[in-house]
Order: sequence, then C-alpha cells, then structure tokens
Amino acid sequence: MIALPVILLALFLLAAWIGSSIPRNVEWDEPDQGIAIMVETNGVHTGIVMPVVSEVKDWRETFPSAGMLREDGRMPTHIAIGWGEKEVFLNVPEWSDLTATTALRVAMFGGDGLMRVGHYALPQPSDHHRPLMLRPAEYRRLVEQIEAALPPVDEGEKRFSYDSYERGARNYDALGRYTLANTCNQWVGDVLANAGVEMGLWTPLSGGVMKWIDPPRVPATARLRDNGRPRS
Repeated sequence: MIALPVILLALFLLAAWIGSSIPRNVEWDEPDQGIAIMVETNGVHTGIVMPVVSEVKDWRETFPSAGMLREDGRMPTHIAIGWGEKEVFLNVPEWSDLTATTALRVAMFGGDGLMRVGHYALPQPSDHHRPLMLRPAEYRRLVEQIEAALPPVDEGEKRFSYDSYERGARNYDALGRYTLANTCNQWVGDVLANAGVEMGLWTPLSGGVMKWIDPPRVPATARLRDNGRPRS
C-alpha cells in the first residue's frame, strides 16, 4: 500500500503543475525597451533581480546594504529580492541542514516571512538568471508590491538587517506568512503577475515561475558572472 505522505506529495505536485499552467495576464507582451530585470532560480527558490538605481526607484533608500561596498570592494549594481520563511533563511545554511522537525512545522503551520536581499555587480543572463523587460509603469507596480511586503520604519531611521548565510546577502524583516499555499515562489509569481507580467495562477514551485520566463539567447554554458546563485 502506498503510504499517505507519498499520495499527498503526488497530489501537491499535480496541483502545483495544474495551478502554474493556468495563465494570468494572457494579453501581456514584453516590450523592446524599458527597465530590465531578471528572474533567478537555484532550482528550488526564485527571486527578482533589479537595478539598484533606475528612473523609477533607488533601492538604497529602502535597503541600506544596497549602497554599501561588497566584500570584493565593488559597489552593487543590482539587488536580488527573495521572500521566504524566517527560520529557514536565518538558521538553515544548506538544504542538508533542514531538520525534519522544521520542515514539518513549516509544512503544517507555516512561518513568518523574511526578505533576502542579494547584492550583485554587473549580473549576466543565464538559464538560471533570465532577463525580462518591463515598462516603467509595470516596474513601478513591481516596486510597490515589494515595498508593501516590508514593515514600516520610523522616519529618519534605517531598516534593520540580519546576517545571511548567502554570501553577500542581508536579511530584512518582511510581512506575510509562509505556507505551502503561499511559498517563496508563489510570492515571486504574485509580484510579477501584479506588475502585469504573464504568469501562472499558483506557482508554489520554482519551475512554475520559470516556465513563464524565456531563457536568454546566450549559450547554455553562460552563467551569472561573479554573483553565484540564490541558496534558498
């Protein structure tokens, strides 16, 4: 007899595939010009890569770390935003460190949200970092979605950040609750969809997000220079 957990996992994967295949914003078309972003993945987690400064937003005003030198002495040109479960981001360096207790708690009860901010210098497109062009109005909506996921800070005060196991990244408090229905990838899918980008309805897994973003027209061996890939 097939164990109940196996059946539940199979049902979840099937539902995720179906949900991510139902399109939102079917009329959307990618413009030739605008503000270039990237959607990144490590195969488990997705994130959104944006220029530190654009005509729409200066992220140094929101994330103090975006205006600080990286470990290699270079200033970041882009930030990578990912949202996830707080305890996992803060206390799980590698997926192999994820305990069954933590995984079960997150699966059954969820957990508080946290925002991971990576700092990149001149990121290059790859299969894992797929470029996407947005109109200024679309990018403005994307920015508003990200800002809405952050708790307010008092005027004149800088936003507090935590150390991150991800090299060169910082963690910031975030609103929202992580659940199996509202995962890190669902958050990315919702942010992109609410900006107007064509995206699946329910995207709890990374593949459900990435299948809507065309890979770059570069050799498959190309990789994001100097930046690495998001951990979790």
